[in-house]
This record gives sequence, C-alpha cells and structure tokens, in this order.
Amino acid sequence: MLMPKRVKHRRVFRGRMKGKAQRGNFVSYGEYGLVALQPSWITSNQIEAARVAMTRYTRRGGQVWIKIFPDKPVTQKPAETRMGSGKGAPEYWVAVVKPGRVLFEIAGVPEETAREALRLASNKLPIKCKFVKKEETIAEGGEQVEG
Repeated sequence: MLMPKRVKHRRVFRGRMKGKAQRGNFVSYGEYGLVALQPSWITSNQIEAARVAMTRYTRRGGQVWIKIFPDKPVTQKPAETRMGSGKGAPEYWVAVVKPGRVLFEIAGVPEETAREALRLASNKLPIKCKFVKKEETIAEGGEQVEG
C-alpha cells in the first residue's frame, strides 16, 4: 500500500473539498488518462486495487502512472471507547481528490486497450471518472509547458 515514509504531524483535520482541482488536471506523462468527476477521499487500498486491475488487463504491457498519493492520515478510535482522551490513532491513508484531477495515466498501448483498462480501474474507485486523451486535457485549460 502507498503511504508516506515519514510525516511531520500524524493527525490532521478532515478539511473541505470545495472547488475544482487546481493542480494535476491535465495528462502530462502518458497518452490517456482517468479524470475524477466528483470530490472524494481515495484510500491507498483503492488506488492499489485500481493499479492491479489496469496492469492485469494490459498484461504488464505499456506504462502506468499513478498521479495521486495518499498523504492524509485518517484516524479512528478503538471500538467501545468512552468519549474524550484525545484523538484516535492513524488507521489508514487517503488522497484528497477534487473534480478534474487526473488519477491515472497510461501509455504504450492501443486506445481501446487503454480505455478498457481505465474503465476497470474506475470500477475500483468510489467516484465517477471519465477517460481522456492528452490533447483533450490541454485544450480544456491545463497548461502544457514546452521544453
């Protein structure tokens, strides 16, 4: 599972997920991408399940990039614990995803293979997603840096 090696603060506030993704909103490495259409927390287990589904379908052909990283700890208190006595211990890690964020990218496979692989990956995620090509995301307003 993905998780940070070290963190400065082990417990964080829940935060809010308003607005669209300001960063990571265009396909930068691969040819095709999977874009989130809803805001959500995506756990490290869900990211791993989606990655496995993609690589299995492509039979380890092509290249896959994971563009999100679970760097937010979610805490839980033990069952049947009384109120008070501080915040719980970190239980799992999530990536905060806003609409427009590119979750996965894929390259080196035909379009129909990429489309099906990303469809299988999106079935493992708790949000609605759409398939995009590199040209589409640049035209929508993601700045592409030349160089």
